[in-house]
Amino acid sequence: MIILGVDPGTAIIGYGLIKKSNRGIEIIEYGCIETDPKFSTAERLNILDKELTKIIKKHKPNKAAVEDIFFFKNLKTVIKVSQARGVILVRMAKMKIPVFEYTPLQIKQAVTSYGRAEKKQVQQMVKLLLNLKEIPKPDDAADALATAICCAHSTH
Repeated sequence: MIILGVDPGTAIIGYGLIKKSNRGIEIIEYGCIETDPKFSTAERLNILDKELTKIIKKHKPNKAAVEDIFFFKNLKTVIKVSQARGVILVRMAKMKIPVFEYTPLQIKQAVTSYGRAEKKQVQQMVKLLLNLKEIPKPDDAADALATAICCAHSTH
C-alpha cells in the first residue's frame, strides 16, 4: 500500500510517499512543492494542484494523509493554509483517493509515542523509522513523511 503524506502550507507544501507492507514501511519519495510569492493566490493554488496531480499520477497512492489545522496564532496564515488544504482535499476527492486527516498531536503520538514531542524528536524518528542516513530536508517534507507514517500506523 502506498501512502501520500501532505503538509499543507502557503509557499511550501511538503509531500512524502511511503510504502507499507508486511515488512514494515519504506520510503518512496519526498520533497516540496514551492510557489513563487510574486504570483497571485489563485495562481499559486493552481500550481499546487498541477504539481500534486503529477505526483499522484506518478506514484498512484492508495491513501492520503493530510495534517489538519489545529491551532494558529496568525489568522492570515490559517486562511492561506486552509486554502491550500482545500485544493489538496479536492484533488484527492477527484482522484478517488481516501483522505485521512490528523492533528499535529496525533502525528507526534504515532511517530514518537509522545504527543508533545519536539519537532527535532519527530524528525529523528522519521529518519529512524524509514532507515534514512539523515533527517529529510526541508522540514515540510519531514512533516509530510511523519503524517504518512501516522496514517500507516493508524489505518488498516
